[in-house]
Amino acid sequence: MQSAKEISFGRFRLDLANECLWEGSRSISLRPKAFAVLKLLVENPGQLVNKRQVMDAVWPGTFVGDAVLKDNIRQLREALEDDADSPTYIETAHRRGYRFIGKLVQQGPSIPPVREPAPATRPAAESSGLRQPPIGARILGREAELSEMHFRLNRALSGERQTVFVTGEPGIGKTTLVQAFLEQANQVTGILVVRGQCLEHYGGGEPYLPVLDGLSRLARSVEGTRLVPVLRHHAPAWMAQMPSLVPQSERASLQAQVVGATRERMLREMAEAIETLTLESPLIMVLEDLHWSDYSTLDLVSYLARRPDSARLLVIGTYRPVDVIVSDHPLKAVKRELHAHGLCHEVTLEYLSEEAIGSYLSVRLPGHHFPVGLRRTILRRTEGNPLFMVNLVEYLTDQKMIVRNNQAWELRVELKEIERGIPANLRQLIETQIERLSPDERSVLEAASVAGMECSCAAIAAGLNQSDEWVEKHCNELARRHQFLSAAWLAELPDGTITPRHRFIHILYRDVPYRLMPAMRRAQIHQRIGERGAAIYGDRSSEIAAELAMHFEQSRDWPRALHYLTQAAENASRKSAHHEAAEIAQRGLTILKLSPQSKERDQQEVALRMILILALMAIKGFASGEVEELYADGENLFRSGEPSPQLFNWLYLLGLLHMFRGKIRPALELADRLLILAEELKDPRLIMEIHRARGSTLLEIGRYAEALDHVDRASHLYSTIRPHPQTLISGRDCKVLSECSAGKALWVIGFPDAALQRMQVGLEFAREIAHPQSLAYAAHFASQLHQLRGEPLLAQQRAKEAIHVAEEYCLELWVVFGRIDLGWADAELGDIQRGIERLRQGLAAYQATGTKVMYPVFLGLLADQLNKADRVEEGLEVIAQALTCAEETGEGYAIADLHRIKGELLMRDGELNQSANDSSRSTALIQARACFADALTIAQQQKARSWELRAALSMHRLDLMLGNPNHTQLAEIYSTFTEGYETADLRQARAFLRVTDPE
Repeated sequence: MQSAKEISFGRFRLDLANECLWEGSRSISLRPKAFAVLKLLVENPGQLVNKRQVMDAVWPGTFVGDAVLKDNIRQLREALEDDADSPTYIETAHRRGYRFIGKLVQQGPSIPPVREPAPATRPAAESSGLRQPPIGARILGREAELSEMHFRLNRALSGERQTVFVTGEPGIGKTTLVQAFLEQANQVTGILVVRGQCLEHYGGGEPYLPVLDGLSRLARSVEGTRLVPVLRHHAPAWMAQMPSLVPQSERASLQAQVVGATRERMLREMAEAIETLTLESPLIMVLEDLHWSDYSTLDLVSYLARRPDSARLLVIGTYRPVDVIVSDHPLKAVKRELHAHGLCHEVTLEYLSEEAIGSYLSVRLPGHHFPVGLRRTILRRTEGNPLFMVNLVEYLTDQKMIVRNNQAWELRVELKEIERGIPANLRQLIETQIERLSPDERSVLEAASVAGMECSCAAIAAGLNQSDEWVEKHCNELARRHQFLSAAWLAELPDGTITPRHRFIHILYRDVPYRLMPAMRRAQIHQRIGERGAAIYGDRSSEIAAELAMHFEQSRDWPRALHYLTQAAENASRKSAHHEAAEIAQRGLTILKLSPQSKERDQQEVALRMILILALMAIKGFASGEVEELYADGENLFRSGEPSPQLFNWLYLLGLLHMFRGKIRPALELADRLLILAEELKDPRLIMEIHRARGSTLLEIGRYAEALDHVDRASHLYSTIRPHPQTLISGRDCKVLSECSAGKALWVIGFPDAALQRMQVGLEFAREIAHPQSLAYAAHFASQLHQLRGEPLLAQQRAKEAIHVAEEYCLELWVVFGRIDLGWADAELGDIQRGIERLRQGLAAYQATGTKVMYPVFLGLLADQLNKADRVEEGLEVIAQALTCAEETGEGYAIADLHRIKGELLMRDGELNQSANDSSRSTALIQARACFADALTIAQQQKARSWELRAALSMHRLDLMLGNPNHTQLAEIYSTFTEGYETADLRQARAFLRVTDPE
């Protein structure tokens, strides 16, 4: 009698109690929902079960699309080896539903479950092909590594986030280990999995590619129904990158919400979304082949690992160590830093031992009578590479060198014949397997390799000019035999097409057929796939711009490749993914050299050069030699340019280059021209930007009141524009820059407290918008203001903040600024030798960037500390260099104070040389007085009361040293101040005045 807890049909048995499908003693893995669908159909044999009935029974109260149901039916058919065209078990009633047509049979005593299926139960006819061995066979020799993975999962389940890197060479078993781990982890109820693949051809230039890919797949699955609402609420910037998950009616408003989305914002949003998800369900994020990863994905891995908050999160990354070392991939630095802080763990896969190979043979070919030398031969030929070993065993069975005799396996040839007869390496072995495919299957495999590591039947069909059904049939057959491709799942394309997607079982299975193809055929397939993708996505093609660009590059369709490269670079730039933007833009400029001259070509060149310039300014600094070369190469593009926003942006960036290269007066002339251009264009955003830029330039020249007027106008305009125009042109937020510049100007003209208030506004806003460059900028200038106010501890804190942000986002110039600031603070806080050393190191690094603006100011800081360390001769050399540099560049911001510092050094020289003759000492002091007088004159001309007060303090100290106390001038200057009385200079002035005038 059939047990009420079991239903049998054909050679299959449905175990209802344990929710498991059996084929003899072999357990067949089914997803819970797929099992539920099969159970419903089997319990209603011969009856039509319409789609609505299935939805209500299996997904009650949840909206799922037809694609989800079809995906589950597809999985069942593969498990049952059922043909949709000639079904044995599940029949499709077109557009209506499904019917179970298999014959239910009597079932004898149930067979106890077997944990690992015995491969010998498979029919002999299935012995050929690259089959997927059961878990037990796949992980032989990897028990310790798998145990470590489960240990890390258990730590993650307890709320302690984990990051694990699985490393090893190609074919060593990284993917196999991860897959086996995921299959076992799936037994833990409710675990969500985000799995993404980095791709060699374009992964490095597509920000967050594997993460977005994994999130999109999870969001479309039944298990991921919670993901979209969480992303919508916590990570709108990520939702904007996955428009297929958003209804058409909401896309415009979502895009408006994320204008100016920054890298920091995206990292923070994703971290918060993941932490929200893991409150209810643990999450495993698998990122494969990180040696091909983009910078942004690595930023996310690092950010998630560093977050202190509890989260049931396990991040697994796989990579090849040699590829990382040889290419100096940024993953090397990320892993090193995480490891130094105990924030990651490494599972390193070594080659298999002879014993492990013997164990594999026993599980894969049970009851064999092989000579001991066989496993030694396999080890020698494969060097213990698991993928090579598995393929080699399959090859030996295919070639009938190993055959099954009754219930045992035997070696039919001599060992020396195996040595002579097998391919020399894994690639040759895979080539041999490809040659054994039918012509149609080989054709499908080639097109699939062009489509990508994950490939849709629609793309393959486009590449081959074949029908989707024809392609689907051959893909399913390869997947059924576990040959090259995994089982399919369904995906919905923007035009509504539902298409199966397959994944290559291993990257080498994709790489070998791709490289075997003739170049012309490969290019043709790339072209067709690119054209089909562009047609399917239509006006949304920018969403897959990097992918389309890759296809058209490979097909040498340069016009379309340029079009999509420009879109891809713009996408990366909008995400503040500067490394990726630079890489893509550079690819575009390289292709442009192959294009004939035309107006359209010039426009593309301008767009790509601007993206590249902005990216390099962010990465290398505003005065980078590479940036200057880019401008020199593209100078002729705008010699006779007509008024346009594009012309404005180009000239604006040129002005930045002038400024940071120390060409301040040409920068001011360009700013004047740009102000006229912006007003002619009547664009408030451009007007705002140029007022800010002109104000900053005037500040460096020393025209402080005018500078303050312009940055105030920019700040006011910012408040009137919606949405806020963050990082419009310069890569930094206009409001942050305006407030910081206002702070510097206010301090100089004599309002230290108002200066601090404005600087705090800029710093807090930079923190609020979480834009890395803006925050590094604000922290640096806040540190400088605390220097001016005589607050070294606060200056030190802000310097460390600037360094932290700049190092995290590879902003080299801002790291240097922060270290210079930190050196001054160290010296002021008592460690003067360390401070001087840091200042010198920072200045050397600063010079290496090619930047000259602010260089005289930084030299003045060093000279001042050398004076305090009684290293007068060195200090005089440094201050002479500072004054010369200021004269060359036209920088007048701190010129009065540089003269004062020179006077202080000369005065100290006179003090230290008491034993020298009176004439020498007198000369030094006379020169010091002249320097102080120059400083006073310059400060008065600039209406710079704070510089004037400092010069008067120095003059007063000199008079006291000479026995000529005269406090009139100091008292007059002090009386002009109405605030800031607790800052260092005003406190010192007050102390002098109290000594000389008790009243």
